[in-house]
Amino acid sequence: MRTIIAIIGMVVSFHLAMAETAEGIITKSEDLMKGASSKGKFRMTITTPDFTRTMEMDSWWVGDEKALMVITSPRREAGNKTLKVKNELWMYLRNTETTIKVPPSMMLQSWNGSDFTNDDLVRESSLVRDYFLKILAEENIDGELCWKLELTPRPTAPVVWGKIIHWIRKKDYIPSTTEYYDEKGTRVRTMHYSDIKRFGKRSIPSKWIMINDAKPGHQTEFEYLDVQFDIKISDRIFSFQELEKGHER
Repeated sequence: MRTIIAIIGMVVSFHLAMAETAEGIITKSEDLMKGASSKGKFRMTITTPDFTRTMEMDSWWVGDEKALMVITSPRREAGNKTLKVKNELWMYLRNTETTIKVPPSMMLQSWNGSDFTNDDLVRESSLVRDYFLKILAEENIDGELCWKLELTPRPTAPVVWGKIIHWIRKKDYIPSTTEYYDEKGTRVRTMHYSDIKRFGKRSIPSKWIMINDAKPGHQTEFEYLDVQFDIKISDRIFSFQELEKGHER
């Protein structure tokens, strides 16, 4: 009887494991990392063969629809802001007191000299909605068993990548590594997630390192210094009229 019960348990466990879909895995992972809203402080370090540059920023996010990032240091760049509302992006430059709307032709350009693009900020695409998703395998990444997923764009999806390979940890749905490929199948950049820390009720990677595979020696590291999830954020923070004002948030 014990043997039969053990076999039944193994069969049930197997079917539960197989019941995980690529869509479900990515949805759980994105929900963990984003929340409905967030407010945080982070440090961005840009490294090239010629120099290293560090900035600190405050950020406010509401889903994928709205975001505001304000540079707080170094002093020469403090007060510069980036505002995203849906698929539109504006930049405010404090020293010249000018506001620039970023045109579609500049969406693939570097954001603040980093290895992230303007398109990364305004990305309205949904991984679940705009890509065909497939579980390729289970692999160990840094000692953790992960799902290896392949994402290929749907024919009419407004996306820039020809393919994405995404590893997500099985035990907690935390992303481990993401590889981005162009339409020719060449890997363009790789994101590594590390240093998992507890912020409120969530444990997430506090360091995200984007390696520019197209430019050896170039990478950008985001380090979360503090972040709060699922908090109330006033809509006025994301208004165009308030972009140029130094109001309390």
